[in-house]
Amino acid sequence: MSTASRRFVGQTVLITGASLGVGRAVAHAFHAEGANVAMVARRMGPLEEAAKGLDRALCIAADVADRSALAGLVERTVARFGALDGVVNNAGLHHRGPVERNTADDLAAMVDVNLRAPIALTRLALPHLLARRGFAVQIASLAGKVPLDGAATYSATKFGLRAFSIALAQEVGERGVRASLVSPGPIDTGFIMDEIDRVEDIVFSQTMCTAEDVARMVLDCAHDGRVERQFPEGGGRLATLGYLLPGLRKRLKPLLEARGRAVKDRLRRERGR
Repeated sequence: MSTASRRFVGQTVLITGASLGVGRAVAHAFHAEGANVAMVARRMGPLEEAAKGLDRALCIAADVADRSALAGLVERTVARFGALDGVVNNAGLHHRGPVERNTADDLAAMVDVNLRAPIALTRLALPHLLARRGFAVQIASLAGKVPLDGAATYSATKFGLRAFSIALAQEVGERGVRASLVSPGPIDTGFIMDEIDRVEDIVFSQTMCTAEDVARMVLDCAHDGRVERQFPEGGGRLATLGYLLPGLRKRLKPLLEARGRAVKDRLRRERGR
């Protein structure tokens, strides 16, 4: 590999939700660029499968919603590799549908996994990140830039995660820690495709990216400290505009839903769903 593609040689990165999709792609991308990777997910079997071929990987089975488990993630990573240079909070949960169709426990679980856990884990990692002039990257969403009806709590958690990351960048940036977030639209993984019939039509009005696309953005943020990367760029600008001008969003919504519905139908046909 070229020098440019070995940006994380000797560094150690802790990644949550690492057994599938984006988390797996992020772990493999960091490993390919020389990093040690601590991979976290709830089940050990899928984790070990995801870590095949990675000779500098630690698999930790843990539920990030379990507050008592979070400190152990940092401790076990440092015990194995001697240091911690970066954390990528990728684990996510989405109980789809209107608020009234979700139980109170479902809503609380989304807040725990998508917002409370990333904040708490980043805080636990901060002493190490400050000592190593490291990085923290949060996986947010375009749903964290404009409220998405049918996904109110999910949107709320991503809004909160985005605010946390941007504020954190201001707090620790001058001390050498790179705090960033990645805000993708729909990602071609099981997180969306396994529930395509339940995903809001408007989601598919945006260009779909891959797990590898998101992983590249994560590594670029970890390297250069850019506060936010989003995909697609046009979708990010449209989301911001929709947030600032809710009347315009209301007028555009039927067009975006029709466009998304057409994409959804095409994907169903192409994949035999």
